[in-house]
Amino acid sequence: MTIKVAVVGATGRMGKLALDLIDSAQDLSLHASLHSRSSLSELQGADVVFDVTKLEVSEQVVSYCIANGLPVVVGTSGWSSAKLSQIEAAVTKADSTAVIVPNFSIGSMLATRFAVEAAKHFSSIEIVEAHHANKVDSPSGTAIRTAELIAEARGEHPLITGVGQAARGEIVAGIPIHSIRMSGVSAKQEVILGGESEVLTIAHEVSSVVSYSAGILAAIRFAAGNKGLFVGLDAVVA
Repeated sequence: MTIKVAVVGATGRMGKLALDLIDSAQDLSLHASLHSRSSLSELQGADVVFDVTKLEVSEQVVSYCIANGLPVVVGTSGWSSAKLSQIEAAVTKADSTAVIVPNFSIGSMLATRFAVEAAKHFSSIEIVEAHHANKVDSPSGTAIRTAELIAEARGEHPLITGVGQAARGEIVAGIPIHSIRMSGVSAKQEVILGGESEVLTIAHEVSSVVSYSAGILAAIRFAAGNKGLFVGLDAVVA
């Protein structure tokens, strides 16, 4: 069976990659390619919607998909825990599907998993993330998700942070995140963990969007056959 995929944000870097992947995959076909002037009604008839837009647009896309029973895969950054809670309620009520993936890289998924495990053993943790100069949001969705998962894993154990020191980065879930937007960079994240007389750095870097290919394909195929809200690539490829 061929999965018909509609791509929203088709003119961007990730959208163009998705179009190439769909064109090359034997089990996928392009249903619609949407840009900023397209109508969301063009999504009707798709088996899966793939959204890589800006947050304010993504919110509209996801709401439309849930209301119309269209499984949606979201690669747009900026989805907070509060927004995800709202989406979870809507998805459950509509018996629909939303797969929210801050980062489609398998390596990034593993680096975050390693950092979450390591965080249980260190009292001082900070995140440094760097992306290309045109990335509009900061901190990145990946960094926010990493911080939230680390805080969840640590439970009630306090961290040594830079709260109240503006130069120490934005505090997310009790963890300082430092964001760099610079030409020559694609995407990089370091989780730096400090303990008694030792420092552990867990780093991951990609050189092009091609590194997201396997994750995008896995998420689209997963969304076509599952119901509910799923957050993170680990929910897809676990």
